Amino acid sequence: MKSVVLLSSGLDSSVCFAEEVHAGRAVLALTFDYGQRAAERELLMAKAQADKAGVPHRVVKLDFFSQFSANALTSTSIDVPTSQVDIDSMEASVESAKSVWVPNRNGIFLSIAAGFAESCGAGLVVTGFNVEEAATFPDNTKDYMEKFTSSLSFSTSNKVRISSPTVDMDKTQIYKRGIELGVDFSVVWPCYFSGDQACGQCESCQRFERAKKKATV
Repeated sequence: MKSVVLLSSGLDSSVCFAEEVHAGRAVLALTFDYGQRAAERELLMAKAQADKAGVPHRVVKLDFFSQFSANALTSTSIDVPTSQVDIDSMEASVESAKSVWVPNRNGIFLSIAAGFAESCGAGLVVTGFNVEEAATFPDNTKDYMEKFTSSLSFSTSNKVRISSPTVDMDKTQIYKRGIELGVDFSVVWPCYFSGDQACGQCESCQRFERAKKKATV
């Protein structure tokens, strides 16, 4: 079965993309530019991954996200949670999640990807969900994925399904799987910011570095 992969170039999506390439299913990698701070680096890294794998890469630009409620990912008026966030504290993680919450982002991404999937004869849309973020983001859960798949049975003629090879994994397990698959981590971008180097301070970077440390012990 063919798949369309949502590829932001973060750890989760990069490993999911590698899984699909390894299985010979990936026919298209989609990266969304919705005005996020990290867009420049995400697009660059995602293209590098797709090019190396020989998979077509498409950037979908979504300007209207700027009209949604302000959040730290798309608005410079709100600070991105950095090193003061205790990633081992559920309370702190919940507060951090609120600041980077983009209304219905995953729902919009998955709907668009499902349209591309049907158009190119793919039966799967693959996305990078994980158990760590599922604890604070309800649209990263297995339940959400299953219910979204149910809705696609009405809106796609080939009944596209949502899949996530990492949905039951934490970041450390995902990093380990990336090593097994030969993921080139030099083109993985875990950061909420764009720059020559990942900041190492935002919550996303902290989770990535913790996973890397645990996975490579």
